[in-house]
Amino acid sequence: MYPKDELVKLLSIKSKIDNIYSIIQRHGSITNALQDIEGQPAILMLLVAISEQFSKLVKKESKLLSHFDPEDIKGLISVRNYIAHDYDGINLVIVEDDLRENMPNILDAINLLLQKGC
Repeated sequence: MYPKDELVKLLSIKSKIDNIYSIIQRHGSITNALQDIEGQPAILMLLVAISEQFSKLVKKESKLLSHFDPEDIKGLISVRNYIAHDYDGINLVIVEDDLRENMPNILDAINLLLQKGC
């Protein structure tokens, strides 16, 4: 069993990922969503919020992190740093790749943890 505050962070991350997928679905694709005047900032802000929750888990050295690929978490935190420090210089191809390649792995790990009743 994991500490309740860490599980709350995990649920928050899952909710934000679900919101990203809802935005993408409404726009028909990741590319369309990232080119939309409302979709892009919404997705970028959700990525920042997801990364912040993971950063808190990293600082706490949470055992929950053992269920995630460290490269996925590192990539997500890197994307957050670009968003936060160079918003106008964001390479949306990298963001799209992160959403396409890393985000499903993160969501799968979260769903597996929640399915096990952690």
